[in-house]
Amino acid sequence: MRLLDELRAGLGRLDDEALRRRRRSNALPCAPRATVDGRELTAFCSNDYLGLAGDPALAAALAEGASRWGAGSGASHLVSGHYAVHDELERALASFVGYDRALYFSTGYMANSGILPALAGRGDAIFADRLNHASLVDGMLLSRATVHRYPHADVAALERMLAGSAAPRKLIVTDAVFSMDGDVAPLAELLALAVRHDAWLVVDDAHGFGVLGPQGRGAVAEAGLDTHPEAWRIVLVGTLGKAAGVAGAFVAGHADVIEWLVQKTRTYIFTTGAPPALAHALLASLRLIEAGEARRQRLQSLIASFRTHTRLQRWRLLPSRTAIQPVLIGDNAEAVAVAGALFDAGLWVPAIRPPTVPAGTARLRVSLTAAHDETDVVRLAETLTRLERAGGGG
Repeated sequence: MRLLDELRAGLGRLDDEALRRRRRSNALPCAPRATVDGRELTAFCSNDYLGLAGDPALAAALAEGASRWGAGSGASHLVSGHYAVHDELERALASFVGYDRALYFSTGYMANSGILPALAGRGDAIFADRLNHASLVDGMLLSRATVHRYPHADVAALERMLAGSAAPRKLIVTDAVFSMDGDVAPLAELLALAVRHDAWLVVDDAHGFGVLGPQGRGAVAEAGLDTHPEAWRIVLVGTLGKAAGVAGAFVAGHADVIEWLVQKTRTYIFTTGAPPALAHALLASLRLIEAGEARRQRLQSLIASFRTHTRLQRWRLLPSRTAIQPVLIGDNAEAVAVAGALFDAGLWVPAIRPPTVPAGTARLRVSLTAAHDETDVVRLAETLTRLERAGGGG
């Protein structure tokens, strides 16, 4: 029983440090209204930024796709699990974000953890923002390249690291919108450094695609880099299970880059292809995103309302213009207690603790969507303010 005893002791330490995670099962479709353990809640924890996941038009497209293509793909993409609708989706994605070609993955984690080992190896160097998502971190480790992590968004520090590297191949790797802080990377400056030091720039736009930029084409387009003469250096990752409301991810870039990834990305080659019905639904999602300016404007209005009505003194609402609005609390146990008090008040907001965020920066991660009502947002802001005045979760 020694092996089990070791696990139980480890679980006990997680409890002592207020770090054990808990799953909650929602009895309703993805939407601001949720039912968990029989309790009716307003949820502020979904990445469904445009409110598309539960949209009837998208659900109908998924049902239509299943009727046309069946339930599964049957094999990996490079055997027999790639279908005409996958091709159609990849062409549409590439056209939408303004690149030569795109490659569709089953998940964003598979995309990030797969493309970095395909682009870099032993002797190469990866330069990564310290707050990058775990999927990028794991991809860097799998690559066996030398990894340099620069302080968050510190372009000067990154330039010093690049100048001091003699690696034959260099990759700058960054989130576009940082998932736990909500801020946006300095993409124009990063591309300038990539040009100066002859590097690739890998951008994970998981939380910007569909929300930022013209027609929701993402943070790269918002920065005007999609038409930059050196845009071929950018390897763009977009997630399709957040603002797009379905599932999967894509990588877009120069045609030769994408062809290389088809040949070398293990997480693409050695897995069963995503169901073609999802690709059918995602084509409908792309049309909704492109025509979704009213949804994006509504989301911006809700972000402004939340920031106006949240009046904190001890906790801190981090600076963010995106749908991710973090409330920094600091202590793990206090963050868990505040999340519990909000839950008791009918407001579902997750407490985020290490190792997802650095030690001492536990927080509430408020996610707003275009499907929220302004009354929901104001109630959350006022409840947070009241709880802080009352001393937290007590």
